[in-house]
Amino acid sequence: MEKYSHLKIQDEDENGLPPHLKRNKIVALLKKEFDFENSHLRFTPEKGSGLLSKCFSYNAPNQAKDLGIYPFFREIEETEDSKVVINGRKIITVSTNNYLGLTKDPRVIAAGQEALEKFGAGCTGSRFLNGTLSLHNKLEKELSSFLNREDSIVMSTGFQANQGTISCLLGRKDIAFSDRENHASIYEGCAISPGRTVRYRHNDMDHLEYYLKKYSDVDGKLIITDSIFSMSGDIANLPEIVKLAKDYNATVLVDEAHGLGVLGDQGKGVTNYYNLEKEIDIYVGTFSKSLGSIGGFVSGKSKVTEFIRHKASAFIFTAALPPASVAGVTKALDIMIHEPERLNTLHENTSYVKKGFFNMGFQVNNNPVPIVPIKIGDEALTLLMNQLLFDDGVFAGVAVSPVVPPHEAMIRTSFTSSHNHEDLDQILASFSKFGKKLGIISQ
Repeated sequence: MEKYSHLKIQDEDENGLPPHLKRNKIVALLKKEFDFENSHLRFTPEKGSGLLSKCFSYNAPNQAKDLGIYPFFREIEETEDSKVVINGRKIITVSTNNYLGLTKDPRVIAAGQEALEKFGAGCTGSRFLNGTLSLHNKLEKELSSFLNREDSIVMSTGFQANQGTISCLLGRKDIAFSDRENHASIYEGCAISPGRTVRYRHNDMDHLEYYLKKYSDVDGKLIITDSIFSMSGDIANLPEIVKLAKDYNATVLVDEAHGLGVLGDQGKGVTNYYNLEKEIDIYVGTFSKSLGSIGGFVSGKSKVTEFIRHKASAFIFTAALPPASVAGVTKALDIMIHEPERLNTLHENTSYVKKGFFNMGFQVNNNPVPIVPIKIGDEALTLLMNQLLFDDGVFAGVAVSPVVPPHEAMIRTSFTSSHNHEDLDQILASFSKFGKKLGIISQ
């Protein structure tokens, strides 16, 4: 804590204080120099000073940098399983979605290198015209077979898979029913479509049914949900969503970005975990999490995918996923299917670390999802905690407004099959040490 002595946050001054009073005192000291929430939510550009005035009035990043607690855009110089090198230091990362540890798998790298040699660095065009390689078609067939779907479309990013699919399916007279914690790509797809969107309270099935009843006379109804929510780590209530969809004649789109490779038989996702594969109309996924690369896909009935293939602007007007990425994902999918021990290790690590956090006094979800948010609330305190962890050799993610609602800031940790118990014990020890120092948990 010596690094932050200018804030007068000193351990000896805090001895004997109950955690909530200690925390309040530290927050007050921080806000004398830095009020992150107010600085980026309440700035007011000068009237008539032009479009870019908002940019010159936005000072929150500089304030965080001056205080030494800016957490974003850290330059990673090297990666190695559960560790990364930043500023020449090798530290443990819990800021990764590489759930099955496949990003650096030699077989995945070799497949990418072979495709790079055969096809070159890129496709230089869209799938619609000159960018469809035999590699793309092979991956689409393997995804369809793995997920028991009629057809799949490989897209350049997971963001585009959601945005493109939703925006081309949701017509002017249609309505989307979207969970409030859905990913930004879903929000974007709804926003640019000509249809209407209503947002139901997170995982609140009564609120969803309220809206379905309200718009029961609308023919085109699309319920959209993440399978696993990227910030909270919650699992969607798919059984109830499917039931409501049947009751009100709605179509269901599930984004399995964080479900694929994490839950279900062979990592098929939450739809398989709940045995609802046949009940889900549209399955959207990404390659940037468990499959360790980049790209996305949408799977469904062939008539549906054929429509999307010819109507989705995000697909038609974007260069195709590069050959090395496609080949790497194909190999990663094969490894995921044939090495179930990776998924088992992931679940063991998740259980171990969640038990450790719970025993310290942190509130965590009691589910097998390896996303473990540590909710702190105050944004400045969250940034300080994150920086202290980083200085101590733990690289974690941080979520502040607008990614999460104001006053609900969190440190987002995520775990992989590559973490060993030594890593996990070091992570837990670091959280315990600074959680106590900052009054977030009890001594």
